[in-house]
Amino acid sequence: MTEEPLRLLHLEDSEADHALACIALRRAGLAFTVERVDTLEDFAGRAAAGGLDAILADYRLPGFTALDAWALLAAESGAPPFILVSGAIGEAAAVEAMRQGFADYLLKDDIGQLARVIRRSIEVHEARRTREEATRALAVSQRRLAELAEHLQTSIEQERAAIAREIHDDIGGSLAAVRIDLAWIGRHAADDAMREHVDSAGDMLQHAIGASQRIMRDLRPAVLDSGLVAAVQWLAGAFERRTGVPATVRAADERIDVPPDLRLVAYRTAQEALTNIAKHAAGATRVQIDIAGSGGLLTLEVADDGPGLPAGAADKPRAFGLRGLHERARTVDGWLDVSSRPGQGTSIVLSIPLADAEAPP
Repeated sequence: MTEEPLRLLHLEDSEADHALACIALRRAGLAFTVERVDTLEDFAGRAAAGGLDAILADYRLPGFTALDAWALLAAESGAPPFILVSGAIGEAAAVEAMRQGFADYLLKDDIGQLARVIRRSIEVHEARRTREEATRALAVSQRRLAELAEHLQTSIEQERAAIAREIHDDIGGSLAAVRIDLAWIGRHAADDAMREHVDSAGDMLQHAIGASQRIMRDLRPAVLDSGLVAAVQWLAGAFERRTGVPATVRAADERIDVPPDLRLVAYRTAQEALTNIAKHAAGATRVQIDIAGSGGLLTLEVADDGPGLPAGAADKPRAFGLRGLHERARTVDGWLDVSSRPGQGTSIVLSIPLADAEAPP
């Protein structure tokens, strides 16, 4: 397969030096086409036309230097490798050229190495471009993933709210009606056996009503309407009753208020953190929850004195709990910090910017 000729641009005012460069490339077996320009205007026009694989440039030309030429291209993301091919220019000038982004520097006395320098510069340039494209693609993928996570979280909360309303309006209403009917039957029961059955059914009905109310609270916590601090205090109380582990809530201001979406993220984070403690922090003797909203930042920390997370726990394939908390935080431009040491407990800190949040009343 015939190699496609490299398209080169040579910024050189000496026809003799240009000819020597071409001879060196042909001797090295490099397939190429080349154009020579010797003014900044001609260079700018040809470089802007694109389609170049590499640019060779002498350092000093009449009225300008290679640095001036490079300045015309430096901001272009697709600029080809720019190779300085010059006589001795001094170490300081060479270092400055490389610092500004030149691909390489070759003395004209070493012109026999030009083909090797060109090939290497193009390879490095292509590798860098591939890496940059991969980085951009990864950034796009991560942004789309974050948008999907936000959409999923929003959809989940909307579905939860809809189910909670249905339970309240349909199931809750039906259970209340059945309770009234059972009470009437109990009052008019003809014998003790019938009344016992009615009482038993009433107990089961009361259990069902309690279960439906608990499910509604989990799906759509009405306590959030009372504010974030009150909602987290309710969570802590429920956790303490369920596990027997004391859970205290400290807030710099119990009237801390934030928009509903941020409030819900903070509430769900506290809820998931407490659930994880109940499941995995056997031996914990206390839980501390701190809430603060100052300096344009809402922070919520849930800390326990349990055994701590095993090394690498957050990176395990099925560690969805912590990953879910990270993704939930990102939906409101927040972040999550998790710190843990074996035998010294775990701390989960949620931080959410409040720069655009509504001020509390």
